[in-house]
Amino acid sequence: MKFEKKRAQTQQGIPTASLPDIVFMLLLFFMVSTTLREVDVLVQFTLPQASAIEKIENKRLVSYIWVGRDGRIQLNDNLIELEEVQDLMYKKRVELPNVIVSLRIDKNSDMGIVTDIQQELRKADARRINYSTLLKP
Repeated sequence: MKFEKKRAQTQQGIPTASLPDIVFMLLLFFMVSTTLREVDVLVQFTLPQASAIEKIENKRLVSYIWVGRDGRIQLNDNLIELEEVQDLMYKKRVELPNVIVSLRIDKNSDMGIVTDIQQELRKADARRINYSTLLKP
């Protein structure tokens, strides 16, 4: 007669000892790779509507200029005068040669200020200009 060893009928589960480490590394990775950029808009504006729009894929290359209802100009986080647009955008273009200037202009703004901003951008050699609009329903 042969004797057989009886083995315990236990199932081995997935080891979860390193699970908190993996979750922490994933969380840290997404925190480092995500850019949270919020700009406080200091001017009041309402974008015009367009029937055909195109979305910019790489938002890191975009520098925003807002023009409010009252004609005030905001570049990124600061209210500026028209004469400062050329110097600030030239510095920005030197840092990022492929910068896209996105103009967010109130739909009731005077076209003269838009033309003046375009002339200042031309002097700064910032020729990649985008006009932000909303999609017409």
